[in-house]
Amino acid sequence: MPPHSVGSGVLSFGLVSIPVKMYTATSSAGVSFNLLHEKCGSRIKQQQVCPVCNEVVDRSALVKGYEFAKDQYVRFTEEELKGLEGEASKVIDIAEFVPLEQVDPIYFEKTYYLGPDKGGEKPYRLLSDAMIKTARVALAKFVMRGKESLVLIRPSEDGLMLHTMYFADEVRDFGEVDKGANAAIKPGELDLAKRLIDELSGAEFKPEKYQDEYRQRVLSAADSKVEGKEVTAIGPQVQRTQVIDLMDALKQSLEKRGPKAGQPEGKKPAVRAKRTEPAAKESKRASR
Repeated sequence: MPPHSVGSGVLSFGLVSIPVKMYTATSSAGVSFNLLHEKCGSRIKQQQVCPVCNEVVDRSALVKGYEFAKDQYVRFTEEELKGLEGEASKVIDIAEFVPLEQVDPIYFEKTYYLGPDKGGEKPYRLLSDAMIKTARVALAKFVMRGKESLVLIRPSEDGLMLHTMYFADEVRDFGEVDKGANAAIKPGELDLAKRLIDELSGAEFKPEKYQDEYRQRVLSAADSKVEGKEVTAIGPQVQRTQVIDLMDALKQSLEKRGPKAGQPEGKKPAVRAKRTEPAAKESKRASR
């Protein structure tokens, strides 16, 4: 089934206008549940209740309020909020081009695919190819559902993707978080950590290797329940050992990994250890 377009627009850079269509690039596959009344199994209904008047309030009697101080609100009508929305426009006006590596992924919010609309095939292809050649991505502003959004457009798989982004004041300051700056790291610990990273490293990211095993277990249990079977299985229990010494933990991690692919089975990376006294004496006798 071909993807369904969720909207259309005009991608503009300089005097070039490119009619485009937008498609959602992702969809959540999480398992959702409804709340039921345990007594009869019926799905419950949520109601809006006023704690002061102690009565159920109909949706038509609700207004929006902005809390400017504790328990103090200013009210807004739908007409007032509508008037404050960005001007309805389908133009995605590119402001500048930057290297992708200069954009921190923390700013990315949601992804859309962009495809050319009727008559936009050639300029779409031109922009995509030019961005690949120059190794640049585009930053633009776009009004979506009345909300002004910062977006990034990048070439990918011979096409263009659009990422909605957070504005700078929406990203919290990482400097406020303790990062263990006072912890002393020994050279040997760093070397072992680098070796462990090498052991766990792959040449590329393969997302198909990773599956949502919890979702699969829940769906399997749901199928069993539909068939009238009793479900008693629980999720896998992970045995975690208490880490006392960082060096020992790193060494044990490397030993557990075993020889790296392509390395002879009998030749493991040596982890230097002190020779015992009997072994040292035996070595001296053999050398005589």
